[in-house]
Amino acid sequence: MSTDTLGTKEIAWIAGVGAKLGLGAALARRYARAGLTVAVSGRTKERLEAVASEIREAGGNAFALPADVSRESDITAAIAELAKQGQLVAAVFNPSHAERAPSLELSADAFEQAWRISTLGGFLFGREVLRVLAPAGRGSLLFTGATASLRGKPPFAAFAAAKAGLRSVAQTFAREFGPKGVHVAHVVIDGGIDGERARSRNPQRVDADGLLDLDAIAEVYWHLHSQHRSAWSQEVDLRPYKEPF
Repeated sequence: MSTDTLGTKEIAWIAGVGAKLGLGAALARRYARAGLTVAVSGRTKERLEAVASEIREAGGNAFALPADVSRESDITAAIAELAKQGQLVAAVFNPSHAERAPSLELSADAFEQAWRISTLGGFLFGREVLRVLAPAGRGSLLFTGATASLRGKPPFAAFAAAKAGLRSVAQTFAREFGPKGVHVAHVVIDGGIDGERARSRNPQRVDADGLLDLDAIAEVYWHLHSQHRSAWSQEVDLRPYKEPF
């Protein structure tokens, strides 16, 4: 178990954890293997408990912290609970809502929901995390982006707008809090992920070796958290070797 100089447990908070075969869970497992106590957040308590239990069975430390990132009260309550558990040193914002619809059929409610989860949620999560990390002058805050963070494409107008907004939030936080010792970075996932969703919806892509490996992605996040501050990355993009760009 990793501790700071005062013997307090060091905590990594991973928001956007769902299926065991998903990026959030893979990130949680990687941070736990490094010795951090991991708090896993999402909206489905049963899935969170399953991921946390798996980590504990493997010898790590983890606990479920249910939260809806689009609700300010949930984020502030989660931060208060984390303070009881130990010292927050790493945080990853991984939620997203890939609303799919032709632009002329996209409702205002659906557009707003995508924004609330990715952009507003990322801001609320980051703001509260930074209120903890900035006074300590250390730690990392990482955001999961997508191809849509960089360009819009139908039928993903809502998703693209939300992810582009999140990228701007990440850049703003990086410029403001990097000089205060907090590493803020944005990870563009430019391709499909070999996870539960892809395997259930499009198994032929998995067999074609054209998807990003979960553990390989998680390794990059851990590398960002571990980077020396003389050579920080603010944004990295990840894609399979077959992915055009």
